[in-house]
Amino acid sequence: MKKQKYVYLLALLPFLAVAILYEIVPLCSVIGNSFLPDGGTGFSLENYEKVFTKLLYQKAIVNSLKISLTSSIIGIIIAFLGAKAIHNHTGKLSTAFTTVLNMVSNFAGVPLAFSYMILLGNAGFMVHVGQKLGIEGLAGYNLYTSGGMSMIYVYFQIPLATLLLIPAFEGIRREWKEAVALLGGNMTCFWTKVGVPVLMPGILGTFSVLFANALAAYATVYALMMNNISLLPIQIAGSFVGEVKLKPGLGGALSVVMMAMMVIMIFVTNGISRQFQKGVKKV
Repeated sequence: MKKQKYVYLLALLPFLAVAILYEIVPLCSVIGNSFLPDGGTGFSLENYEKVFTKLLYQKAIVNSLKISLTSSIIGIIIAFLGAKAIHNHTGKLSTAFTTVLNMVSNFAGVPLAFSYMILLGNAGFMVHVGQKLGIEGLAGYNLYTSGGMSMIYVYFQIPLATLLLIPAFEGIRREWKEAVALLGGNMTCFWTKVGVPVLMPGILGTFSVLFANALAAYATVYALMMNNISLLPIQIAGSFVGEVKLKPGLGGALSVVMMAMMVIMIFVTNGISRQFQKGVKKV
């Protein structure tokens, strides 16, 4: 038995080596660099002072938070309805819907940016349609704003969130719906009193994944906006691949701030999830 255990541990060594080389070591390097002043030596909080005092980086944090929260909230609401539809309808239609979700969830980055430019750019197809038909909302639509960016983020949040929520709906039992119906409750009562509270841990876990996904998204927004919008991923990339001067210390500080925001969101959602689980157990 012990030999078998050692064989399993030996098989895990390659994965452990990959995790250390490509995750742990870079993470420690980024954190270490964040305390080193660019162009100087010794321990310093200069980079963090710049992050929280310079307007450019303050705007990056605020914009990233705003877009991430907005796209995650809208995405989770639409995904909930999509996952509920798949739960209620089985068969070929459900299978086809899941297949489309898997395909669309991988459609991101530069191709997604190009598609939105064709549809809703300054000379996009839908903008021309709005101008011809006199639809002001389309004719004057400006994709290159924070609102336009939020819409693009929502696009790739929905399929990811739906795929993550589908397994959670498998925990909803038909007997619970029948019990609520016998007690005189309708479907609205079931979902508000039973369904949503039971699903809430999965919903909150999915929300934290969506938040992290949006916070770190880079390719699509950069392809559309370049450096014309201040977001954390763009500022981080600019610090490491800038044309004038590299700023690995500042980039490290921005990266640590972004990771801290992700960790805080995970702790918040986990805390709320535990409260819901306690409430369900009491009931």
